[in-house]
Amino acid sequence: MSGLESEEKTYAILGACFEVYKELGAGFLEHVYQECLTREFASRGVPAVPLPLLQVFYKGRPVARCFRPDFVCFGEVLVEVKALRSLESIHRAQVLNYLKAAGLRVGLLLNFGHVPGLEFERLERSPERI
Repeated sequence: MSGLESEEKTYAILGACFEVYKELGAGFLEHVYQECLTREFASRGVPAVPLPLLQVFYKGRPVARCFRPDFVCFGEVLVEVKALRSLESIHRAQVLNYLKAAGLRVGLLLNFGHVPGLEFERLERSPERI
């Protein structure tokens, strides 16, 4: 699967996410969806690193606090899991900041708390900002 284009990779990731939502529905805490996604990614052959450590830099110097997005899949797609009533601009900003810290371009923001179905957004940083 490593030769897939970015859109195909996000499609493969979303397929796993929809399967988890189909099985569990809404109402669980984020860590339950994270664990189930880890299993579903593995069963589908989607390479995923759960909770990778991201270092943030300020004026060239590392900040003491690091961040951990939920997954980086295929080494290039950041995945952030939420279990909320609805997504807000602060959640989009979080994903964009994680992308910046990781030096990645594409992120998926997933909301498993949404009813009647999985809510998701594909976010992209412009190439000149990477």
